[in-house]
Amino acid sequence: MEAMDRFTYDERGATDRPFPESLDGGWPNGYTVMVETHAIEAADPSAAFIALTEGILAWNLHRGAGLTMESDAGRAEPGVRVVSGFGLGRVRIKAPCRVLWSRSPQLDGAGRAEPGQRAGFGYGTLPGHPVRGEEGFYAELTADNRVVFICTAYSMPASLLYRLASPVTRLTQRYVLSRYVLSARALAAAGPGPR
Repeated sequence: MEAMDRFTYDERGATDRPFPESLDGGWPNGYTVMVETHAIEAADPSAAFIALTEGILAWNLHRGAGLTMESDAGRAEPGVRVVSGFGLGRVRIKAPCRVLWSRSPQLDGAGRAEPGQRAGFGYGTLPGHPVRGEEGFYAELTADNRVVFICTAYSMPASLLYRLASPVTRLTQRYVLSRYVLSARALAAAGPGPR
């Protein structure tokens, strides 16, 4: 594996938590941890969950949040490299990552999502990313048939420069998270497209 394709941190895989595994605790030491959970109102929870999951896996959650997404693959699958970009014009921060895990919706024989599952993907940082660590994006259909969007991350600045800029980085992360939530709600409301 070339140096540019090597992960920039050792504690990989902690975002891979299938339902009903808790997202509280169990994160690697030394990282700033974020776990955000947002309920998504849905008249048809199965359709909303499927649409949200497919949007997450096809990079549409990120695009809907205003990020550019460069990848050779149209879908998040383990091993896929992706570079997200945030900013305007020439002032755009590039953030290369590699997908560690992904999970598609589990459907019954009628094509409906089975309650009690979590789907989505997690990726880890590569050289050039402003932080070192991992982020997970999940759609959850709870056992009582509610739709939830969850974003988790554990990270630390990738260099002294980014450590000095960490207050700005945290504000940027909070802003992007708020955009992810809006994007997740829009994806869920749109319903599933053709499969």
